Formats: sequence, structure tokens, C-alpha cells
Amino acid sequence: MRSTGFRRTCVALSVCSLALTASACGSSDDSASGKTRITVNCEPPKSAKVDRGFFEQDIASFEKRNPDIDVVAHDAFPCQDPKTFDAKLAGGQMEDVFYTYFTDAGHVVDIHQAADLTPYIKELKSYGTLQKQLRDIYTVDGKIYGIPRTGYSMGLIYNRKLFEKAGLDPDQAPATWDEVRADAKKIAALGNGTVGYADYSAQNQGGWHFTAELYSQGGDVVSADGKKATIDTPEGRAVLQNLHDMRWTDNSMGSKQLLVINDVQQMMGSGKLGMYLSAPDNIPILVKEKGGNYKDLALAPMPGGKGTLIGGDGYMFNKHDTPAQIHAGLKWLDHMFLTPGTGFLGDYARAKKADAPVGLPEPRLFTGAADAKDQQVKKANANVPVANYQSFLDGNHTLRMKIEPPDAQQIYSVLDGTVSAVLTKKDADIDQLLKDASGKIDSILARG
Repeated sequence: MRSTGFRRTCVALSVCSLALTASACGSSDDSASGKTRITVNCEPPKSAKVDRGFFEQDIASFEKRNPDIDVVAHDAFPCQDPKTFDAKLAGGQMEDVFYTYFTDAGHVVDIHQAADLTPYIKELKSYGTLQKQLRDIYTVDGKIYGIPRTGYSMGLIYNRKLFEKAGLDPDQAPATWDEVRADAKKIAALGNGTVGYADYSAQNQGGWHFTAELYSQGGDVVSADGKKATIDTPEGRAVLQNLHDMRWTDNSMGSKQLLVINDVQQMMGSGKLGMYLSAPDNIPILVKEKGGNYKDLALAPMPGGKGTLIGGDGYMFNKHDTPAQIHAGLKWLDHMFLTPGTGFLGDYARAKKADAPVGLPEPRLFTGAADAKDQQVKKANANVPVANYQSFLDGNHTLRMKIEPPDAQQIYSVLDGTVSAVLTKKDADIDQLLKDASGKIDSILARG
């Protein structure tokens, strides 16, 4: 699943074209004109005026610095639609430099639609500064096929005001699932419609969160070779038992279930929810769209201390690109996204002037001196309470970072039924639910 928020939209609701025609997509390098022409996607839509303006400004400044390169950007929604993505690839209609989610990288390589960037990577000045675990996502059999642009990890968003009202320390978030359960019970006891903990269980989002919670317990959804389900385990049982007990024994999750992300965000923004799992990009949504307040919202690492689900995106290059287009595309990525403290995602001074949130703990793309510079500029322009997210930053260093499983959406659909059964049926048979879901996931992987 994709977490939601625009500055990771092209930061999480990022946007590209559903209705691209053949003439609008991949391009010749136009060398006869003396310029190299590249098409790129994921320009923010016209409805996102601020981000659209930033994107256009950055392309204009890039072309001014590189007068021999012509960049043609495509937009629309969504950036990468699973229903049309493969068709665009197979039909030769993909842009020269195109957006992918982390979970798409291996598939694009498998169907031979990505250019091998290995011979050119030394030209990407920032490559060595990027987090290795993110670079590795786009590396297959030792060859580099893409460049990460953002990354996020799941954590626990909680309401500091409700923690205080319930007699809990707002500076001490629950670190284990037992502590989550205990704190949720105290928050729910405040009454007046207050819910201690909420979780998704519909539209594949329940399966997504089951995966995140399983990772936090130290488990996996599928085996290392990707051939068998690994949810019918003590870790999988612990996830479902915890949800069952909070829902039915403690009544800390409320009676309304089959929730999706918008439902939960509404609850948190209105001050009626104590905790839920999310990435940092949910925080500005809670404030700007759901009525929340930055000072009341804090972020902690995933409970359990063993792992967290990560996601993100990057760019790959069309297999038909000329060497000149690859050279140009790498320069464009460096300029737009990969220079600390500048560019579309890193110009924090510009974002602050536009009243965009600055100071959220992610995305955190760089390492070493590059990361230090990026964080220094971010801190200097912060307009959100960064102290509320410090425990998330500190705790993430010790967690195992794992991307979504293969065939994620199909698997999540299966797990939706598992999670929803536990949350809507008091007598749900957890062992049987896990056994049934495992069989269905094995079938999906066998077809995969």
C-alpha cells in the first residue's frame, strides 16, 4: 500500500498520467536539434498549485543550467496506476524516466523494460550518499536499474492530549504491543466516544497493516524465496490475538469496524483517537484536512522493537533510452531530488514560505555528511514540533526494515478478510483464519 500525503506524492499521492498517448510518452533524444530531449513523469497536478509551481521552477532552473537538455514533464493521477502500468510498459508508451514504487522494481526488470544504469552510475554524483538499503531495492543481480527518491517507514502516531487526560506520559509512547493495549484501554476509559487504538480492515488496507504488525513482531508474510506463506506462525497469531483482545476484551477499539485510512484520520484529527499506525506524512493531513493540531500529534517507532514496514519510490529508465537520454536523466534526478537541502523535495526554505510542513522525520534518503547537511537545513527551517518525532527517529535505528511482500495487493486482499473477521466476530477462530489465508496466499504465489 502507499501511505498518503502529497509532499511524498510525488511523496505519496504523487501523480502521473492515466491517459498518455503514444506521442506523449517515450521520446527520441532529438539530437538533430542539438538538444537531448527526455520525458519524465510524476509532475504534480494543476490542482496542487504550490507543488506544481515548485516542480516547474525546478525544471526551468535545470534547463537553464543545462541548455543542451529539454525536459518534458507529464502529470495526472495517479503517478503509477497498477491497472495501466504494465500496459504502458509493454506498449512502449512509458516515459524516458519513469516513476516506480519500491515493490515494482523487480517486476520491471523481470519483464525486461528497464535500462541498465550500471555503466552510467558514476555520473550520478549523489548515488554513494543514498541509503544502501534503498539503493539495493533497485539493484538486481549486481546491476543497477533505478534510483530511489523517497523512503518512509511505519510508526505509531498518538495524541499527546489524550495521553495526558488518561494519566499517561505523553513523552513516553508505548514500546511493546502489551503497552499499546494497556494505554489504549486507559484512553478508551475517558468515554465520550473516545477510542484508544484503531486499525484498518477494508480495501486491502487491513492486509497492509497486518503486514506491518507482523514485521513488528519479527515475522514475515512470505518465505525468503517468495514461494510460501509464513503467516500461520506464533507471530501471526500474536497479531490477531492482540487485535481480538483490544476489540472484544478491552473494548478499546470501539464498535465501528471495517475502517479505512480516511475514517481513522478523521477520528485522530477530531481528537477522538489515541493511536494508530502510519507513516510521518499522515501528520500534515491530520492538521490541514482533518482538524488536528501539530502540538498534539506525536510519532513513535513501531511497537515490538523487531521490525517495520518501509516503502517509497524512485525512478527507472526506459529500456529504449539512448545513452544521451540516460546521461540527461541522471543529471535531472540529481538536480530535482538528490542534492541535500535543495530541489523539489529538499528546498525547505521555499517550502516554509509556502506554509508546507518542514521538520517531519521522513523521508530520510541520505547518509553521512549529505544527511547531516540535509537535516541541518531542515532543522533551520522547521515549522512543526520536531521534538514530538524524536523517539521515532531514535527507535528506527534498531528496527529491521522490510518492504512489502510480492503480489502485495492480492495478498492484502486475502488478509483483509482475516483481519476483518477478528474485528467483527467475537468468536473468530484465529488458527483457522491463518490456515485458510495461508492456503490462499500460497495459491497467489504459485501463480506469480
